[in-house]
Amino acid sequence: MLEANSLSLGYGQTKVIEDLQLTIPKGEITVFVGANGCGKSTLLRSLARLIKPQTGEILLNGMGLKKQSTKEVAKKLAILPQTPLAPEGLTVLQLVKQGRYPHQSWLKQWSEEDESVVNRVLELTDMKEFEEKTVDSLSGGQRQRAWIAMTLAQKTDVILLDEPTTYLDLAHQIEILDLLFELNEKENRTIVMVLHDLNLACRYAHHIVAICDKNVYSQGKPEEVITPQMVNDVFSMRCEIGKDPLYGTPVCIPYGKGRKI
Repeated sequence: MLEANSLSLGYGQTKVIEDLQLTIPKGEITVFVGANGCGKSTLLRSLARLIKPQTGEILLNGMGLKKQSTKEVAKKLAILPQTPLAPEGLTVLQLVKQGRYPHQSWLKQWSEEDESVVNRVLELTDMKEFEEKTVDSLSGGQRQRAWIAMTLAQKTDVILLDEPTTYLDLAHQIEILDLLFELNEKENRTIVMVLHDLNLACRYAHHIVAICDKNVYSQGKPEEVITPQMVNDVFSMRCEIGKDPLYGTPVCIPYGKGRKI
């Protein structure tokens, strides 16, 4: 269980999130949506203890996050930032192996389980054939998949991902989101993501949190949250909401200029 109580976040004197209350549903996929600069990524990073709250606290399994050791938190919660950087010359295999470090100590070195987990996530993310290539030699999409593999290798119950489909073409976006959906379905992983695409958010999320004006505008099931009024208030954009013909989830159709048929 991941919770935020009376949470305020900011940079210097500028507040980005103010007095926010939030409970992340356990064992579900939660997606944060909102306009650029509304605080989605800041909120996600604070849930991983990468940003210190100005006020309030974050609880992981009922205990204050700041009271738990970094290693203990890393065994329960993994995060993939928006634009991670790898040291020059690091191979994909070396990068993914770093995800196993929280599970090791001077008494417990690299194990068969570590090897098995690393191989599995390389295959899951379709990166096995690139394992000896350096991360900086990969395309943007391949690089993103390598980082996702490292995050999965940490094998935590909670996974936080900041725009995990960045740099990916449509086919690989669906592939990665399908993978995360499968992890949730089969292994009951709690997954929290920031996504810009409202239609993909509706298709994959059990729970959507719309952020606006430094707080939660609305939250709940996609069909409860994604409404013309929400899109207008949060994104300043008029739209119609339809239904996905394949999955029955909400589809946002924005007004705007375009080619008429």
